[in-house]
Amino acid sequence: MTASAIGRGPVLVVSAHAADFVWRAGGAVALSASRGQQVHVLCLTFGEKGESQGLWKQPGMTLERVKEARRDEAGRAAKVLGAEIEFLDAGDYPLRPTDALYDSVTATIRRVNPSMIITHPAKDPYNLDHSLTHEIVLRSRMIAQAAGHDRSSQPIGAAQVLQFEPHQPEQCGFVPNLLLDISEVFDRKVEAMRIMGAQGHLVAYYTDLGVRRGVQAVRNGGARSITHAEAFQRVFPVVGDELL
Repeated sequence: MTASAIGRGPVLVVSAHAADFVWRAGGAVALSASRGQQVHVLCLTFGEKGESQGLWKQPGMTLERVKEARRDEAGRAAKVLGAEIEFLDAGDYPLRPTDALYDSVTATIRRVNPSMIITHPAKDPYNLDHSLTHEIVLRSRMIAQAAGHDRSSQPIGAAQVLQFEPHQPEQCGFVPNLLLDISEVFDRKVEAMRIMGAQGHLVAYYTDLGVRRGVQAVRNGGARSITHAEAFQRVFPVVGDELL
């Protein structure tokens, strides 16, 4: 698959924590950006409490220092991938769906006006912040489509939503129906992953996953030149004028 599989308009990636977008959709981000698309990453939290193991092992660490380190890591990773990045600092473990959070996510969706939204799958029993982010995204997308909401901005159209691959897909009911060829940008994804020092143990895991998904892409009719891929599951039907 090529970038056409994720559209040609702006791409919005909504990440529960500061590193999720790097591991799970870094290739899609880099591929889209390399082909001239605007890519905006929205991090609901810094992952400061539950996903910063490496930082909390350091003596004298504080919550604010963890947040600042995570902001720095994610910001540098986004730059490598070619994306803009925004942080809401909504607080993790647990993430709470406040009215203010819905307003912020909805406002970002309207401002970016994406053709594609990429986020977490609906089910992740290992991390309910991820599941909640999926619901927040779908509800905010619904609100952003409403003509009567915030008359100072324009409603969006029917942006497709892609769920990126969770860490343990079998337990999350994740069944991919898009294998995205990221071979040409995989080195950029690896560079971005290596920046995320607070979770450095995941670099090898997601490097291996990219190889395995690349093998599957070839087996499913992709070009033999594919070496790395990312897996996604669509939320809504694809509309076309021919059978694909």
